[in-house]
Amino acid sequence: MEITRQGQVETLVGNPPEVGQDLPHFKLFNAEDQKVKTRELIGQPLLISVVPDINTRVCSIQTKKFNKTVDQYPNVRFITVSTNTIKEQAAWCAAEDVEKMEMMSDSEESFGYEMKLLSPNAGVLARSIFLVNAQGQIVYRQIVEEQTDEPNYLAAINALKKLI
Repeated sequence: MEITRQGQVETLVGNPPEVGQDLPHFKLFNAEDQKVKTRELIGQPLLISVVPDINTRVCSIQTKKFNKTVDQYPNVRFITVSTNTIKEQAAWCAAEDVEKMEMMSDSEESFGYEMKLLSPNAGVLARSIFLVNAQGQIVYRQIVEEQTDEPNYLAAINALKKLI
């Protein structure tokens, strides 16, 4: 799959999973630098907000928007995934006063390869949103074509409302 970043074409490592497919097996690292596997994320509705670099403007906006939404959906797990290190994510959260969004690091690129969201030349993930039901099946996805654009928050939240 191809995306663009400031108009320049980038090719991802494959085609990201489609709606109806199961979430692939991957590992991430949480704020305590503990490994989190796919099976530990399944069991309740899950919103995965994927950003290329938490320290950039659009990624910051995207993460803050979902951080404001977390309280409205207490039975949904919200995570933000980026290739930033745990330390970088923690520093950003402290500076931006983001406390509710669960940050996950894909510093080893397991998520990026398994979800086919990694842009190998840039070493970052493609901006996207995935909603996953309690059984681990993808029920909504948006891969943002131009990476400097924000995702469609309203469509994601409307899909989330239908899920719960």
